[in-house]
Amino acid sequence: MTGDLSPKVSSEHGAIAVFDWMSHHAQRAPGQLAIHDLSTGRRYTYQDLDRRAGALADWLRREGVTSGDRVALLAPNGVQNFELQAACSRLSAILVPLNWRLSVPELSFILGDAKPVLLVHHSIMAETAQALLSQHPSIIGLCITQNDDDPYEVATTGADRVATCPADARLADVCTLLYTSGTTGRPKGALITHQMTLFNALNLGIPALVGPRTVHLNVLPLFHTGGLNCYCNPVLHAGGTVLLMRQFDPAETLAVLSAPALGVTHFFGVPANYLFMAQHASFVAADLSRLVNAGVGGAPISIPLLDAWARRGVALQQGFGMTETGPSVILLDRQDMRRKVGSCGKALMYAQARVVDVQGHEVVADEVGELQVRGPSITPGYWRQEALTRESFMDGWFRTGDAARRDDEGFYYIVERWKDMYISGGENVYPAEVENALSELPGVSEVAVVGMADPKWGEVGCAVAVKHAGATLSADDLIAHCRSRLARYKVPGKVVFVDQLPRGATGKVLKRQLRAELGLPDPFARP
Repeated sequence: MTGDLSPKVSSEHGAIAVFDWMSHHAQRAPGQLAIHDLSTGRRYTYQDLDRRAGALADWLRREGVTSGDRVALLAPNGVQNFELQAACSRLSAILVPLNWRLSVPELSFILGDAKPVLLVHHSIMAETAQALLSQHPSIIGLCITQNDDDPYEVATTGADRVATCPADARLADVCTLLYTSGTTGRPKGALITHQMTLFNALNLGIPALVGPRTVHLNVLPLFHTGGLNCYCNPVLHAGGTVLLMRQFDPAETLAVLSAPALGVTHFFGVPANYLFMAQHASFVAADLSRLVNAGVGGAPISIPLLDAWARRGVALQQGFGMTETGPSVILLDRQDMRRKVGSCGKALMYAQARVVDVQGHEVVADEVGELQVRGPSITPGYWRQEALTRESFMDGWFRTGDAARRDDEGFYYIVERWKDMYISGGENVYPAEVENALSELPGVSEVAVVGMADPKWGEVGCAVAVKHAGATLSADDLIAHCRSRLARYKVPGKVVFVDQLPRGATGKVLKRQLRAELGLPDPFARP
């Protein structure tokens, strides 16, 4: 197995080596609780994780995994996410966490693009995994069953171990591929380096008050940068404790936050998480007194929801980030929450931000332009997409694609979206991806998808379709087709049939006019 497709960074004199967090904490505080998997009840100290990751790395090595090889993971939240992260690092391999919400065709595309040599999968996703392995016969499978003869457990309890990261591993080396939706309708693999992960831990860990005594509850999916890095990896970097829930449930989350024996100090969620908890009957009586920090991201949060949590003594800390930015680059301090409503804050310690016009010149205070960022937590680019990588940078600055303004005190505000995207339940949805799926359906002549407000998910898609002459398609037909092809959060919440789509002189669909015809607000209109 070779890693010839992997972008490797030279280990020239002076480059900073990779240090193994688990190995370090296993030596200094071996009995410290690192991860408590609430779905299984299993508890793992740093010594446990160090030994298991080392044994897993040895198993991977004996299977032929070497530097630059990709290892894919299809599993719900669990200790395996962090064991594989560490094991891959000890071989200079690259972890590819897969979004288990995606359909088989979507996952198959990612496997074909990343070309992993191994797929680690949980038994509850066995049907999907077997379909993928049959389509990609060169990939080896390793199943997590959590039975006595669990193949994964055998791999993590071997006598031989890989003790730590290779001496020639450098912070600039790629360690993870995180696939995000693309404007072309195809996912793109963001290159995540050791350096990005480290500097996010520093950027976010300091203002979020993360330390060795931190107990963080994670409910976000670990295939997502929010789950991995807000705040799991920063907590593990600091030697604290991570509690893992398999998936979010408002009642269960409130119960865990309230439990004195668990002592949760940190939590991070998208606005929908906080909304569902605030609407739950147990919210009023929940004991939130131990929360030191509650972060929120992924989408704007409403003032009424901020107020609902503030009345319970919890100030939600907002910020801005993307998969490609580590993610955290801008954060609003809690003392500014009311004074700067609507702002995502100021640039973090190891990050720079600017707002520029189309020529790349910085604009004056309160003028709208494109938000660009740079710093050690920014991606070097996209997997096997050199043209896209070049287009994503301007003079060394990463182009976020978001329109923003900066006030005279240095606070940033995201005011528009330059990317044709909407956010549903904290997940980015690119209309092109949904449009591509709907275009496959016989009877659909053309289709356009726009985002519309939704009280539950923030936004959902509205599909506007034109039928072929004589076609008898219904809205339910289009939605059923999407459900068979796309992740659930990408499925449109509404379907509208029209005789024709509004187009400009070049033939491009005029989505602003389409929104107006549908009575939807224009997200690009200045307030």
